[in-house]
Amino acid sequence: MRDCFYGYPRPDGQVGIRNYVLMLSGTLYANPTCERVVWMVQNTIPIVHPLGRCQIAPDLAQTFKTLVGPGRNPNAGAVIVVDHFKEQGCTADDIAQEVAQSGKPVEVVNIRHEGGALAALQKSARLAVEFNRKINAQPREKTPLSKLIYGFNCGTSDVTSGLAHNRCVGWVCDRIIEAGGRALGAETTEMIGGEELIKARAKTPEVARTLLGFIERMEKNILACGVDMRGSQPTGDNIAGGLSTIEEKSLGAMQKWGAKTIVGAVEYAEPIGQEAGLWLMDTPGHGGESITGIAAAGAQVMSFSTGGGHTINHPLMITMRLTGNRESWEKMQDTMEVDVSDMFEGTSLEEAGERLLDEVLDTCDGKMTKAEALREFNAFAINRCGPSV
Repeated sequence: MRDCFYGYPRPDGQVGIRNYVLMLSGTLYANPTCERVVWMVQNTIPIVHPLGRCQIAPDLAQTFKTLVGPGRNPNAGAVIVVDHFKEQGCTADDIAQEVAQSGKPVEVVNIRHEGGALAALQKSARLAVEFNRKINAQPREKTPLSKLIYGFNCGTSDVTSGLAHNRCVGWVCDRIIEAGGRALGAETTEMIGGEELIKARAKTPEVARTLLGFIERMEKNILACGVDMRGSQPTGDNIAGGLSTIEEKSLGAMQKWGAKTIVGAVEYAEPIGQEAGLWLMDTPGHGGESITGIAAAGAQVMSFSTGGGHTINHPLMITMRLTGNRESWEKMQDTMEVDVSDMFEGTSLEEAGERLLDEVLDTCDGKMTKAEALREFNAFAINRCGPSV
């Protein structure tokens, strides 16, 4: 097994596997400027979203930290934060100030202050060109796996998920942790039914209490809406794929955790600690919101395992997809990287897991995913706390 990858060291000690200029929208109305720059200037990546205004205080704080997180993610070599005017508590200046603590180059463009959309576009494009020329000369350097945060998630699960591809992800988690790295998973809804496993695997009673508290809080919030989550989970595609209950889905999803100790648990979009091991985050089962939280915590790469097939791709955290469903592989090859369906034909977990690990490390070294090649930026969604106001 390889014990390193080749990445871009950052001033704060993190190491990126890409060296993008990030166009970070502070609010809905800045989205077009960010998107236009991305189509004009090479090596730029967009973070756009519908939020940033008219949110209650907890929601605005959630939006703020979920925007700061990608700015600090080591895959961004430089950041341009674009805003249309000013939203107290979530201004572009506030976001940029937090991102700048990482030591990377950061600039702010305010559409109103620049004199309108065209002037803001001109300034943003020029900054993106200058930043690209500044960071482009940085070479990749040999880096130990202890610098890697390996994100993992799943979607469109079916009966193959817990038997094949999720087990491969767990195997890779174990290998990265053994090398001193960190693995980060999420999806609180898919912990329901696995409470006893959480208690058995948590490093401390406090970690277990935190995770069980996430589950209890999520169930209470859903019940407060007058419905039972079990009307939405398992999803329709899960049921079509042969899963019958949330407990069955959860136990299959938890195969992604591998066999190592759960060393910590964090709130949505919060950075994780430095301790090597398995970390878990409180997120919904919704894939876009879940992987957005993981990317905000600093994960450079993610394996997204899927039974029915998926096109999900975070703009900044490099997202590679795998499946153990042969039919899904054959139908979705243009957005899948790894097929482990031969596990149902006698291939061992170790052999299939090594195949996935090789693809993960090749991706860290610069190998382009299919979604990257297609510029398929379709998965940035901030989890909401409450209503708009």
